Amino acid sequence: MPTAYLSHPACRRHDMGPGHPECPQRLDAIEDWLIASGIDVALQRHEARPVDLVDVERAHTRRYVGEISALLQELAASGESKAIDPDTIAMPHTWSAALHAAGAAVQATALVLDGEADNAFCAVRPPGHHATREQAMGFCFFNNVAVAARYALDVRGLKRVAIVDFDVHHGNGTEDIIANDERVLMVSIFQHQLYPFSGAVPKGQNMVNVPLPAYTRGMDVREMIEAMWMPELERFKPEMVFISAGFDAHRDDDLGQLGLVEADYEWITLRIKGLAERHAKGRIVSCLEGGYHLGALARSVGAHLRVLAGI
Repeated sequence: MPTAYLSHPACRRHDMGPGHPECPQRLDAIEDWLIASGIDVALQRHEARPVDLVDVERAHTRRYVGEISALLQELAASGESKAIDPDTIAMPHTWSAALHAAGAAVQATALVLDGEADNAFCAVRPPGHHATREQAMGFCFFNNVAVAARYALDVRGLKRVAIVDFDVHHGNGTEDIIANDERVLMVSIFQHQLYPFSGAVPKGQNMVNVPLPAYTRGMDVREMIEAMWMPELERFKPEMVFISAGFDAHRDDDLGQLGLVEADYEWITLRIKGLAERHAKGRIVSCLEGGYHLGALARSVGAHLRVLAGI
């Protein structure tokens, strides 16, 4: 079966302003690379559906969902924009984009669990892994991966899922949501100290946090993943794997100072795919997080998708 590729035009219309690194052109760069490289023909494309807010409330508090929904709908109606924090701007198209980004993650989970795809990649924005149970931050509004993981557990009846986060920034929002949920094992790498300046001390027993000093290169990252992630993932035996796929640890990306390259993302994806084949019937849902150098982002997503699609 093919790799499902989910996106929606609404994800491109969310625009936080000139010069903002989390820009619509990120999705354009990925699309252009997939077509130019020929990867596109191996993917099963789906237009993402908007998420049901009931699914969002499995990861976020009802109060937060109500408040952020009211704000984003108000901006959609008024045509105005509002700063959530110094880096996170809500604007008239943010509401639709956030609904479709989280909706893509849930839809991808259903496609994989229903046997309609081996695995899936969600080319969506806004990203999600900084959104906590009760706060939008770090370019994120709904935590797409956490919403999808809780859907798999609470609606589809899985017993154990893993969340793998290789963004250069710590996925503090995901950690906040799933801390001490024994059904979830979260493993992550991230640059320390870097926004959001967390992760050195995990919030729960179900976390394997690997803080990395600036300028850590790919072979060192691989050794740490092999030593620290893989034994715990093998013991946990997840029934499905979710990936917060941030590509801003690339050496060309100015938002961090790590030294990964496309071959490292290929290697990480191969290790996770092998784990999923051993324990989870190959079931993986990957969601785009960071990655702000357009060329490096496009090439790295391409490497990630080549492994997922087996081409």
